[in-house]
Amino acid sequence: MTTEESRTENPAQAAGLENLSTELRRFPPDAEFSAQANAHAELYPWASADPERFWAEQARDLITWHEPFTEVLDWSNAPVARWFADGSLNACYNAVDRHVEAGNGDRVAIAFEGEPGDTRSITYADLQREVSRAANALGALGITTGDRVAVYLPMIPEAVIALLACARIGAPHSVVFGGFSAEALRSRIADAEAKLVITADGGYRRGAPAALKPAVDEALAKGPTTVEHVLVVRRTGQDVAWTDDRDVWWHDVVDTASDQHTPVWVEAEHPLFILYTSGTTGKPKGIFHTTGGYLTQVAFTHLNVFDLKAATDVYWCTADVGWVTGHSYVVYGPLVNGATQVIYEGTPDTPGRDRWWSIVEKYRVSILYTAPTAIRTCMKWGEEYPAGHDLSSLRVLGSVGESINPEAWIWYRRVIGADRTPIVDTWWQTETGAIMISPLPGATTLKPGSAQVPLPGISADVVDDEAHPVPDGGGGYLVLTRPWPAMLRGIWGDPQRFKDTYWSRFPGLYFAGDGAKKDDDGDIWLLGRVDDVMNVSGHRLSTTEIESALVSHPSVAEAAVVGAADETTGQIVVAFVILRGGIEQTEQTVEELRAHVAKEIGAIAKPRRILVVQELPKTRSGKIMRRLLRDVAEHRAVGDATTLADSSVMTLIAAGLDKPVGAAAD
Repeated sequence: MTTEESRTENPAQAAGLENLSTELRRFPPDAEFSAQANAHAELYPWASADPERFWAEQARDLITWHEPFTEVLDWSNAPVARWFADGSLNACYNAVDRHVEAGNGDRVAIAFEGEPGDTRSITYADLQREVSRAANALGALGITTGDRVAVYLPMIPEAVIALLACARIGAPHSVVFGGFSAEALRSRIADAEAKLVITADGGYRRGAPAALKPAVDEALAKGPTTVEHVLVVRRTGQDVAWTDDRDVWWHDVVDTASDQHTPVWVEAEHPLFILYTSGTTGKPKGIFHTTGGYLTQVAFTHLNVFDLKAATDVYWCTADVGWVTGHSYVVYGPLVNGATQVIYEGTPDTPGRDRWWSIVEKYRVSILYTAPTAIRTCMKWGEEYPAGHDLSSLRVLGSVGESINPEAWIWYRRVIGADRTPIVDTWWQTETGAIMISPLPGATTLKPGSAQVPLPGISADVVDDEAHPVPDGGGGYLVLTRPWPAMLRGIWGDPQRFKDTYWSRFPGLYFAGDGAKKDDDGDIWLLGRVDDVMNVSGHRLSTTEIESALVSHPSVAEAAVVGAADETTGQIVVAFVILRGGIEQTEQTVEELRAHVAKEIGAIAKPRRILVVQELPKTRSGKIMRRLLRDVAEHRAVGDATTLADSSVMTLIAAGLDKPVGAAAD
């Protein structure tokens, strides 16, 4: 962000939240809940006094180590941290085997609900056998410790089993969300140099089979690849193309493999997974996390933020494993803590808008973790859908992916939580690996719409342009001031980009890329992205990546993309494009461009609106002023345009808003 932009786009000012009301609704902890809660207020001063000792105790209490660690944190090569580096462990053993050894093999680990209505109940003993078979099958396909495995699966038990099998043999997995295109998949496979792809014939979505393997075939046909095999789960029974010397059915090699397997013990800093997230340069960033510190923090946060009682709770996180929430709070956190959890394959409105609530009632879900986008969508559908089901089993509700507006928070608590459940509004990122800022149920007085305070052992602040902490009531940039166990260890294959992206804006501080505000109590309110990454339905999308997709179409000469505020999805993608000479401006042209973006990146990135313009607003140095385009996209008065080379451009763009051609919506 340039100095000029930081002045004109102060995140607090841009959001119109310079003076948050001090008359906020507050929900003190329930005394009965607090008496039984896992977390207590004394955690904060204890962790603050000696963070390294605090995390060391969590690591010893929550994780089983093959070789105990003696060193807690090595920050000598900052910004790359090493946590518990001289210890060794295995993530899959911690998530599965140790629970069986402790006598809890009969406890249900996964209660699976397929969109068509099929179900599976998998105990920890079942999971141990299934994961061992899968690990043996991976070995038979030539996968060894350190090899990367790409995973492109629907939300089915095999997705969890595949990740755990990779962890069991020390092969870092790289999950690609099943909604991404063949090109997006190809780029991620290539960057990670994956040796194996695990996919399915397809999955179920909105009542119909949706194909997956054709995207894998297309991705691998686009050029030289390190992939030796494609392991395919039969989920829908769709016909799929087959490459005999490459493709292998899951049931042929996994179901027939031995169910006995010894985990591979790895060093605490051994890479556990790579997960690609959007970057401002257009090229997705391969965020990689290691084993010991990551498991420690996801276990601690899952246990305390959700007040988990493993013997009695039924936990449900609605996230897909293609996102970091699915990694941390579907696969690793819940299973390391020995929880029983629900996994659902489909959408919340299939076959009806009460599907989620029927699942809560059916499985007696007690902890629900979902996104504000989903909550706002349910609000629009109406209260009659949750009202038709018994939701009395719910005792903790969580929110993830973006800031939750106070109105949605209140509705969530009142309609879903019967005005009694605590709501934990969590802030974290792919890069942080685990929850960083959140209330602790039973210990925190809740404020609707605020993530509130850093968790014990986490050090965060809000700073101004010169990295000075802002006073209570002030706005600025969210930073993390100390290393934390689950932090990313870098960008795969690009250490310089890691430093430039996260550590150069404020030397010595991790810059999260989010604007934030402290209220008069010092609690933190998130204000959204301040860089060129949008948050659409909780998914981070790069404006540059979408712009690159648009200009790769032969009709487009130039493009600029912004995120515009939307009450349901958080942000929508709005594109401004200049067509090449001779290309006619029609609705068909717009639809072709939207479809092209979906093909290049995925349907989630398809612009909600495309406006065809003659010029883009640029400074004299040629920089596109996206701030002004956001004003247009959000129907605001256009801000200061004095630095534009031609200020009349904005008048022409604003005038074009009323034209029917160039605006499209799903």
